[in-house]
Amino acid sequence: MSENQNLLAEQRRALILDEVRRRGGVRVNELTRKLGVSDMTVRRDLDALARQGVLEKVHGGAVPVVEASTHEPGFEAKSGLELTAKEDIARAAARLVAPGAAIALSGGTTTYALAQHLLEVPDLTVVTNSVRVADVFHAAQRTSGQRQGSATVVLTGGVRTPSDSLVGPVADQAIAALHFDLLFLGVHGISVEAGLSTPNLAEAETNRRLVHSARRVVVVADHTKWGVVGLSSFAALEQVDTLVTDAGLPAEARAEISEHLRVVVAGEPEDEDGADS
Repeated sequence: MSENQNLLAEQRRALILDEVRRRGGVRVNELTRKLGVSDMTVRRDLDALARQGVLEKVHGGAVPVVEASTHEPGFEAKSGLELTAKEDIARAAARLVAPGAAIALSGGTTTYALAQHLLEVPDLTVVTNSVRVADVFHAAQRTSGQRQGSATVVLTGGVRTPSDSLVGPVADQAIAALHFDLLFLGVHGISVEAGLSTPNLAEAETNRRLVHSARRVVVVADHTKWGVVGLSSFAALEQVDTLVTDAGLPAEARAEISEHLRVVVAGEPEDEDGADS
């Protein structure tokens, strides 16, 4: 049996995308040998990744999409990427939340995954500018009823972005009047030089307000966000307390980030710390 014959399509496509980004392009015959699957399977995977807009098919293979710093993928385009990593990150991040806490969740597919892990944490107050995150809690309440201990959800209002976040003056004003114990922040990109960044200028300002209103800031980001720089920076790494990421983050990147903040790698021993007070 070949080494990766039993990989799920999601895992196989993540490996393909990592290979394309790392090498700047790959050929179909190289991927069939590496993954131990058929030429047709690789081509289907490349078709799926091309539809998501994360690579470009060329004759005989694929190359990475070179995105402008202003390019902002929609929620659906991002939701199919790095699913296993996002689930691991969400599970680890949820352990940082104590019952009764006032928390904020920004927009993004990783915070959306986190919201689903927070449904069983009692008596939370959840402030969010994400329509998708709010829907997770509201759907759970519709299903089970407004039971004792369920979360109180505050949706900021504002102008909707392609990633289904609410931004702009209405959102900013609502956030400025609030104070959170803990902010969970999804990001478009993270680097030592640019800090946290996004391609959307209005979202950058709303994220600044979220950071300012939080006692502690936790970034939830998979390894593909490292080294990505969007149009607008909204926080330096020194303003972040913790990064929760996945095991795909290279060791040298972990060491570099650790000079500025605490790094929790989902699934590793440090990930067993439990809830913050």
